[in-house]
Amino acid sequence: MAAMTVNVEDKKQPSEYLLGYTDAEHDRLIRQATLIAPFTERLFREAGIGQGQRVLDLGSGVGDVSMMVSRLVGPSGEVVGVERDANSIGKAKLRVSAMGIRNVSFVQADVSEIADERPFDACVGRFILHFVPEPLSVLRSLARRLRPGGILAFQEPSFIPMIALCSDLPLWSRVLRTARESGVRCGVNPEIGLELYRLLPQLGLPAPKMHIDVLLNGDGRVREIMLDAFRSLLPQAKRHKVPLEEVGDLNTLAERVDAEIAAANTAIPFLPLVNVWTRNLKNS
Repeated sequence: MAAMTVNVEDKKQPSEYLLGYTDAEHDRLIRQATLIAPFTERLFREAGIGQGQRVLDLGSGVGDVSMMVSRLVGPSGEVVGVERDANSIGKAKLRVSAMGIRNVSFVQADVSEIADERPFDACVGRFILHFVPEPLSVLRSLARRLRPGGILAFQEPSFIPMIALCSDLPLWSRVLRTARESGVRCGVNPEIGLELYRLLPQLGLPAPKMHIDVLLNGDGRVREIMLDAFRSLLPQAKRHKVPLEEVGDLNTLAERVDAEIAAANTAIPFLPLVNVWTRNLKNS
């Protein structure tokens, strides 16, 4: 049987990834993955991902989510990571090989076109749907690839509560608002996670179970990871003429942010994680 290509209706051309694919960005993603891994694993376990399942990891990047899921599904399970950047796939394959993982494979493709003839027990993704130009169409295509009773589970960021929690840090708040505005101007939907409650039922799926996790951190890791993300998005921010004057001299930004946080003697939040999951109950 020939492999079937899943085509997204009314597909737009994929936008350029906001944060890029540099070595520095890959390093940041790995550090970020370590920071939030417990929250992601809890979501997947809660959603019902486990031994023997065949799972699709949407936007697999350098492989962190795929490797996590490989442990959950065990040797009898399978993980297929879909990623459009060849360099990211190359790094993911090296990491998987170095760890001796044998139940993970990677496919180079845009998330709007997935060629695979066999259904999945679950489709998962972390920090991916907010970058997708047509998320409803992508979700519809994914739902069609699920077995009866199959799982959709996504973890997406939300800027709104983070900015509110940082209202007493004027400079840091300006950085966060500038980052959010950069994303919006580049076609990112920074609140897609919250919107999934109304989007998923449009596909005939049950209203999802949802909760938000907010990691508060005072040892500098959150500030470092998020400032590195800010640096990664600067080329696109400048291209889209996002005003950067509010954050001042970029060369001294880290020092000024550190001083502000130290003076306030406070922990700061990482991007709040909107955890969403539901099941395909059709024909189950």
